[in-house]
This record gives sequence, C-alpha cells and structure tokens, in this order.
Amino acid sequence: MTKEYWSAAAGELRNPRSMAFAGLVAAFSVLLESLPIYIMGPSLKIYFSFLFTALGGWVYGPVMGMMTGAVVDTVGFLLAGYGEPYFPGFLVSAVVTGFFTGFLLYRRPVKLWRVILLRLVVDYGVNVALGSVWKAMLYGKGYYYYLVSGLWKNTLLLPVEVALIYFLLRFIQKQGLDKRYIHKN
Repeated sequence: MTKEYWSAAAGELRNPRSMAFAGLVAAFSVLLESLPIYIMGPSLKIYFSFLFTALGGWVYGPVMGMMTGAVVDTVGFLLAGYGEPYFPGFLVSAVVTGFFTGFLLYRRPVKLWRVILLRLVVDYGVNVALGSVWKAMLYGKGYYYYLVSGLWKNTLLLPVEVALIYFLLRFIQKQGLDKRYIHKN
C-alpha cells in the first residue's frame, strides 16, 4: 500500500460525505445487529450487518472502518445487549473486521476473489479464531467447543455472505451509483 492510499483513507475522516455515510452504515448495522438469528443458544447467532460493513469499507476504507466497527459494537450493545455482559474482546473483533474490510475493498474494483478473501479473513480469522477465545472467556466452555461450532457456522455461511456482498457491490457499481453518489470527489 502506498502513502497516498493511507493518506486518502485517513482523509475520509475529514470528508463530511464519508462521515455521514459512516453514520448511516453504523445505524443500519446496529439495527441488523439487534435482530440476530439464534442457532444454538446465545453463543451462536447469525447477523446480516456484514452487508453494511462491506459497503462501508468499500466506500470509506480501513481507518473509518475501524472507527465505525467500534461505534457499531458499543452502540449495538447499549441498545440491544439482551442481558449479556459487555465484553471488550468483541470490540477488538469489530475494529479488526472494519480494518480488513476497508483494507481489502477500499479504492479497488469489486472482484469475486477479493470478496472471498475478505470473508475468509473475517469469518475464520476474526469470527472463528478470535471469537472462540472471547466466547471461551465469557461463557466458560472450552475454546475447542466454540472453535468447532464457529467453523461449522462460518463454513455454512461463507458462500451466502460472499454472494450477497459481491452482488450488492456489483449492483451498486453497475448502476453507476458508486460514481454518482459514493466515490464522488
């Protein structure tokens, strides 16, 4: 990555259009975070906020992506914690997810291989590896219990997440909305 890339990514913090869009992404992500689909109790659930995380990372990059991830995790917990304790490990996961989403999508053409790589990193690196550590610390069962259940869930969802993200971003790109509204200077 070049110095210009990181300068542009940091410059999104001074762009009112990007800040407003980050607020919308955060709001929709918090809304979708408050509507999980439970698979096996409180420790294994599915969210659809990944769509807005991907859209946000594509638009404003890794720096704003990290900040938006932190806001979404914190506000989402405050509004819809469902009686579960706050755990800062999930904040770390949200920040790392925001970083990698922006890093892999920002200022790059939408390519299937890039979306697959993004979901592999997020699903297995963040959700499975880090998430299993946080859940083991929080809920008391062993790391391998959460590792196996996380592998199962993320492997099942990987093709669905890849397809939804890819088709959403390609649709926006094909309609010219990215040039008209999003990546407008």
